[in-house]
Amino acid sequence: MRMVFSETGLLSKSPDFEYRAEQQQMAGEVADALEGERCLVVEAGTGVGKSLAYLIPAIEFAIREGKKAIISTHTINLQEQLMGKDIPIVKKLLPQDFEAALLKGRQNYLCPIRLRRAMDQGGDLFTTSEREEVMEIWKWAESTRDGTRSDLNFEPSLKVWLAVCSESHICTQRNCGPRGNCFFQEARKRAMQAKVLVINHSLFFSLLDPGEEMEGGEKGFLVPNDFVIFDEAHTLESVAAKSLGLRLSQAGLRFDLQRLYHPKTGKGLLKSARAEHAMECAQKVIDESELFFQSVGEAVTFGEWGKECRVRKPELVDNTLGGPLRECWNAIEEVAEDTEDDTRKNELMDGARRLREMHGGLKLFLDQEDGGSVYWVEKGGNEGTSYSLNAAPINVADRLRPILFGPEKSCITTSATLGTGDASLSYFRERVGAEHVPAVKIGSPFDYEKQMAIYVIKSMPDPRDDDFEKMLVHWIERVLIKTEGKAFVLFTSHRLLRSVAETMADFFDERGWTLLAQGMGMQRQRMVEKFREDIHSVLFGTESFWAGVDVPGEALSNVIITRLPFAVPDHPLTAARLEEIEAEGKNPFMEYSVPEAIIKLRQGVGRLIRTKKDEGMVVILDNRVVTKRYGKNFLASLPPAPVKIVG
Repeated sequence: MRMVFSETGLLSKSPDFEYRAEQQQMAGEVADALEGERCLVVEAGTGVGKSLAYLIPAIEFAIREGKKAIISTHTINLQEQLMGKDIPIVKKLLPQDFEAALLKGRQNYLCPIRLRRAMDQGGDLFTTSEREEVMEIWKWAESTRDGTRSDLNFEPSLKVWLAVCSESHICTQRNCGPRGNCFFQEARKRAMQAKVLVINHSLFFSLLDPGEEMEGGEKGFLVPNDFVIFDEAHTLESVAAKSLGLRLSQAGLRFDLQRLYHPKTGKGLLKSARAEHAMECAQKVIDESELFFQSVGEAVTFGEWGKECRVRKPELVDNTLGGPLRECWNAIEEVAEDTEDDTRKNELMDGARRLREMHGGLKLFLDQEDGGSVYWVEKGGNEGTSYSLNAAPINVADRLRPILFGPEKSCITTSATLGTGDASLSYFRERVGAEHVPAVKIGSPFDYEKQMAIYVIKSMPDPRDDDFEKMLVHWIERVLIKTEGKAFVLFTSHRLLRSVAETMADFFDERGWTLLAQGMGMQRQRMVEKFREDIHSVLFGTESFWAGVDVPGEALSNVIITRLPFAVPDHPLTAARLEEIEAEGKNPFMEYSVPEAIIKLRQGVGRLIRTKKDEGMVVILDNRVVTKRYGKNFLASLPPAPVKIVG
């Protein structure tokens, strides 16, 4: 592999090849780990070209050893990038032919059988406008190649899509597989046959069954004799916590019940089955669920700005919903048993299964039998009057350690931001249970000393001071004038973002610059497209814009950090993690809050320099990086660019 990535190696045959010692090093490290059937943690700086650095050795090894390479990344967009851009390059370079397949979560795929049923029974299931959506999906189904929602040229309502997408107990290999026209079953076949399978982290954990024995005693994660590479691995802890946790929402419960029977419209699956008793049961559950969640809201107290309330004791409220749920699913199963139409029977049984799962989730939350999890109620909706019940494991490392990094496992984790500046990447390794796994930190090929400058505004008041927002506006204006827009302004608070955007509206109007502010009605992807198109535009973003956004070139010449991205310490999961660290006799702020904020700051700063031709400035409007003892940890973790203290 080191030869392949050398100046005269296999990759040099590509017209776009540019020798990078860092890419060569990473490819060699990945190859060594695969040969030794061991795990590896790799931080590879921006510009290394890490996709090819792990894809080529992984695919070469999979072909030679008869194994399956599982490539898992964070989002569907990144999956599609690997399949559409990176893997075709590998196919051209490697002499051996191989098949690669992309697999998304089941509900991303259209089910032709369910679509046909939706067309035939639309009058009982949908309103007039919903039937129009079904008709549009029908027309699209005749031309689509992969049958996934991202290929659809409009956004259908959730109710309509969930009525026509693939479901595990309806769209089965026995029911749909033999027809050859089922998008999910065909994708599944390709996935089973492919040498390389590209999935995302959420799907990986949903498919993973740690207790399941592989055939013939073989080792593997999803199938026998596989190995896995996690790209964007800095998200593993959060994705795993969500996947291994629980969320039961009032809105979700109402939605699933109204799919069965909607009292106001008179539509639904039970109406089409003419199941009067089951409809009465569904009506009863709907009514009871509203009273149940109302009692949940009355039993908890939220802070002034908080949307979550931690629940520390079992039996927050009486389980008045359990009985009606059981009565309803029993009534639905009786209807299903008397139904001769297989498709309708499967739909009814799937509805009953959902109610069973809700019942189980309800019991899990109210009983709090898992002492290793934290439980909380979250409020949502426009007026904050809709609630959800949540649970998540506090310590993900203990659960992931045997699953991902146990004996005879071959798991490679990589990202541009795994560490907090230390060469051992110890923080990430401890958080995911990879303490014993070798770690390699590989720098970036970019010349940050020439391409980037970091400015710290020391005269800024503390973020908790009353004058902070006023001075924030002042400095944002000054900095934007210097670069004539062309900036990302990254916030940690939606409220502060909106307030600053409103205050600065005249500033942008006077200069004819476009302000793109997250949460103001435009979708995230469209915001990025508009930002690329308009050279002087400015984008105000929060959480999702700190990472995963790639805007090379002059359009992004300035990244402004409004505040160090510390996690809100009163979120129940964060608070529980801090409590656990304190119980171990450690400093929770230095052991968790600071490292988490450092990694996120590195991600935000990483938006600026994306190619060797990019130039620009990063401005930090939080003086704590120079006034607090921990500030030096933040500055030391950033790229080796000149740092200038202003004011």
